[in-house]
Amino acid sequence: MESYMDLPTVPPGYSPSNDEEYMCPLHLAFFRKELQKWKQSLIDQADETLRTLANESMQSAESTDRASFETNKAFELRTRDRSRKLIKKIDQAIRRIDLGEYGYCEETGEPIGLGRLKARPSATLCIEAQEAHEKDERMTRAA
Repeated sequence: MESYMDLPTVPPGYSPSNDEEYMCPLHLAFFRKELQKWKQSLIDQADETLRTLANESMQSAESTDRASFETNKAFELRTRDRSRKLIKKIDQAIRRIDLGEYGYCEETGEPIGLGRLKARPSATLCIEAQEAHEKDERMTRAA
């Protein structure tokens, strides 16, 4: 198993290609870097939300402003909660890189695919398994 410390430096402008061995060290380094950037972006957004909420709460005195502030606050807090859950998934993806399990479907063991991972680096299921999972959820909700 490779440690992330052993992963190569990702060249500027690099994007994983199907011409390379799937989940080679360069792929892993690329996705680790992307996951870390995504996580930092979410953390930065959460910090900005907290600053904004703190400033708005100090400025909101009128009742109409207060109602608007409370609505915005509830929305921001829901968004922040979704970000917190996403950060957890990002951390799990980074852990899968460290364990040598990244890029493979948790249900089938098949490759998830570069296109899917580029679109959603925290993906844990291949498209077929994800579609089956969503179909099962729809059936459960309909019942």
